[in-house]
Amino acid sequence: MAEDSPHLLPKKVLVTGAAGFIASRVCALLHDQGCLVTGLDNFNDAYDIRLKEWRWSRLEEREGLELHRLDLTDTAALRRLFEKHARAEHASPFDAVVNLAARAGVRASVENPLVYVKSNVEGALNLMEACRQFGVKKFVLASTSSLYGREHPTPYREDMNTDRQLSPYAATKKAAEAMAYTYHFLHGLDVSVLRYFTVYGPAGRPDMTPLRFVQRIREQRPITIFGDGSQSRDFTYVDDIALGTILALKPVGFETMNLGSDEPLKLMAIVGMIEELTGRKAEIVFKPWHPADMAATWADISKARRVLGWSPQTSIREGLTKLLEWYDKNRVWASEIDTN
Repeated sequence: MAEDSPHLLPKKVLVTGAAGFIASRVCALLHDQGCLVTGLDNFNDAYDIRLKEWRWSRLEEREGLELHRLDLTDTAALRRLFEKHARAEHASPFDAVVNLAARAGVRASVENPLVYVKSNVEGALNLMEACRQFGVKKFVLASTSSLYGREHPTPYREDMNTDRQLSPYAATKKAAEAMAYTYHFLHGLDVSVLRYFTVYGPAGRPDMTPLRFVQRIREQRPITIFGDGSQSRDFTYVDDIALGTILALKPVGFETMNLGSDEPLKLMAIVGMIEELTGRKAEIVFKPWHPADMAATWADISKARRVLGWSPQTSIREGLTKLLEWYDKNRVWASEIDTN
């Protein structure tokens, strides 16, 4: 970030989902820039808790970074947190809220849609209502490329229709976006909605292709590909996404922006690259296409460039190399993570 960035950033920032993949990096980068960061997470069991504990422990090492284990659906606990900070500051408890807490994942949402509604819709609503009640003016909402469905030409633009979601996960994110606009319209909440495209990197989600493939190819276990591997994804390195999220803290009124690499790659190309980096051949098991999966994701990021001055800086080879280095360093326990 630029040297004068600390002067452009809000001083007091609440980040939800702080033990999560993206949010933990956002917390760290904000702390590096001198912000007073409060992070919270409910440590749900969506995937192996060891990943969350690893990320959380790194944040705990940072002096002055405040952490809470708290669920956004616990309205009483959330209110107490806002009240505590409001009393301490004798003003609005936070200058901005970054809501990265969510249940993620397309296929899992098909199996258990209710938990997605509770976390992604009810949780987001509770947080926006707290912002209204306590005078927090800025809200950043993490959304997803899954909103675009399968009927649009690529690359995906923010002005495309997003009324036909293919999964409960995407539907809940659409609902949160709609609620965010309502709070902007009725209560003047300044909102940046960020649609993320296939984020990867060290300590990433185990249900996502990069970590799953790195683990399984490194350990010489079979990898599963749904379909023929020709589907493509706009893989984006986590630090690039975290920086874009921080830049989105600027006042924008209400804006929806894609954050992606703008360079989609087919899954088989990712397999080949990991094979090259590990020096091992993948054993692939092909299974039928999942109906909730998208054939391709590809972000048009011209709006993020224009509004935020943001563009990704990390190549896929560089990012996969960093992921592999992290995996090898933590292989004793990372090799045991369930990546099914």
